[in-house]
Parts: sequence; C-alpha cells; structure tokens
Amino acid sequence: MFLNSANTLFLLSSFLGIFLAVSSSSWLTAWIGLELNLLSFVPLISSKKDQYSSESALKYFLIQALASSTLIMAAIMSFISPFYSSVFITCSLFLKAGIAPFHFWFPTVMQGIPWLQTALLMTTQKVAPFALLSCALSTNSIFSNKMFLIAIVFSALIGAVGGFNQTLLRKLLAYSSISHMSWMLTAMIMSDYLWIVYFSFYSVISLSIISLFHFSQAFHVSNLIFKMNFSSLDKMIVLFSFLSLGGLPPFTGFVPKWILMQEMINQNMIIVAVVLLVSTLFTLYYYIYVAVNSFMFSSSKIFYYKNPLKPMPSLLIFMNFLGLLFPSFFMLV
Repeated sequence: MFLNSANTLFLLSSFLGIFLAVSSSSWLTAWIGLELNLLSFVPLISSKKDQYSSESALKYFLIQALASSTLIMAAIMSFISPFYSSVFITCSLFLKAGIAPFHFWFPTVMQGIPWLQTALLMTTQKVAPFALLSCALSTNSIFSNKMFLIAIVFSALIGAVGGFNQTLLRKLLAYSSISHMSWMLTAMIMSDYLWIVYFSFYSVISLSIISLFHFSQAFHVSNLIFKMNFSSLDKMIVLFSFLSLGGLPPFTGFVPKWILMQEMINQNMIIVAVVLLVSTLFTLYYYIYVAVNSFMFSSSKIFYYKNPLKPMPSLLIFMNFLGLLFPSFFMLV
C-alpha cells in the first residue's frame, strides 16, 4: 500500500521542503528546501521494489543533485558575476522542473514509476522550481525573458513532436507535461497570478487523467483496448478527459489557455501565441489518437479488474466538464 507510515512521513517531509523553498528569502534556504524535497521524494519513487522504480529513483536523484549543486554554485557566484549567476540559476531550475532543453530525464523517469508517484512528479514536484523561477525572472527580467522565450519554444516543439508514435501512456503524459510547461512559462512572463491559475487547472486535469489510468491499471495504449472492461460511458470519459487536457473548447482545459491567449494578444506576443497554438494542435492529435483507439476498438479477449473505473474520484472527472456545464462562469473569470 502506498500510504503506509513511512511513505506518509516522506510525503509530509516532501511538502515541508516545497513550503520551505517557496517561502524562503534567500537562495541558501531555497536550496535547503529543494534538498529536503529531493531526499524525501526519492524513497517514494523506490517504494515499489522492482528494477524500473530503482532505476528511475537513481536517475532522478543524480539529475536533481546536479541541479542542486549548480544552484548553490550559482548563488555563490552572485557575489562575483551576477550575470553568469542568473544564467546558472535559471538553467538549474529548468533542469529541476524538466523544462526543455533540459527535459531529457523526465520521460524516462516517468516511465519507471507507478501512477501515484507520477501524479506527484507532474504536479507538486514542479511547485518549488516554478516559484523560484518566478523570483529569478523578477530579479533579472531582461536577460531572463530571453532564456524563458528559448525554453518556451523548445518546450512547445519537443512536447508536440515527442508525443507522436508513443504507445506508453506515462511517456505520453510526460511529453504532454513538457508542452504545458511552455504555457506556464509564458504565463510567468506576464504575471505570477496567470501561471498559478494555469498550474492549478493543469494539476486538476492531470490528476483526473492519472486517476483514470491508476484505477484501471493501464500503462500502454493497448491496455485501453484489451485489458479494461470499459463501457461506452467510460470510454467517453477517457475521450473527453484527453480533450480537456489538450485544451479543446469548450472543456475546462480550454479556460486557462483562453485567458493566456487574451493576455498575449494584449501584450503583442503574437509570435509566441502562434507557436503555442500550433504545438497545441499537434498535442491534440495524439491525445485524440489514443482516445479514439480506446473508444472505437475492442477485443474479444477482455480481462476483468477488481478496480474498474467505478471507485475513481468523481470530483476530478467532473472538473473536466465544468467548461461544458458552466461556460458563463468562466467567461467572467
């Protein structure tokens, strides 16, 4: 069971590290918070005693340790060269969050861990790096804007192209997360409020997708066809949840992208808006490809699970349809 006494302690310690990093007033205390979060999350990854979890835990530890050492080195360099210090701080935080072009570790680590740890890696583990990136952006806005724009373009392109021909669901969601990070970085350039709003929507929608796959124990695209006793309603929920994750109107996932698009037009960020929209079209393609395969095809050999979609948290699934049920509410946001 995931939430035993030891894992609960590590989980609380991980949240404490996130809180310490976010609320810190210096890079030293932020580094301490990030290290506490790292040392608490590694046992959670390796809690499942198999080869893949151990390999992912080792990869995650080495990458995060490299990013942490770069961060503390950059904090020391701030007394000598503030320019190079801001460069290394931004790159180390990009590496910690798995933002392109420092994304190389993220899909492989995602592939080797269970769904519950995947949910944490895609949501809570990004809070501290993004909060610190927001601070770094406000400290040196001119140069950081250029680095952020490069990361936005790379994340949008890699997130869009990397998801093609992916048959592993966790890697598919990893590239989806990279694509969404380009939107969050764009929101961060404009205001802190926007990236927090986008991250909140992204977290809820991602958790709903992960809950679908966790309770049905699906890890491969073929599992959606051959191993789950889905009714037509269950498959429609999968389809609509993917469309919400892709930001297709009028689902809930469209709301934060709609808000960002309006703000980008107001601030004349037309080129960035075009890049993000084109990348979203590509991500929507492979979302629909997976969802339609699960909906249109079925197998005569169906394996029954003790945990079908029935006990799944209904509130998370319901969140994907708020845009359909209450469109007038989001028009006022």
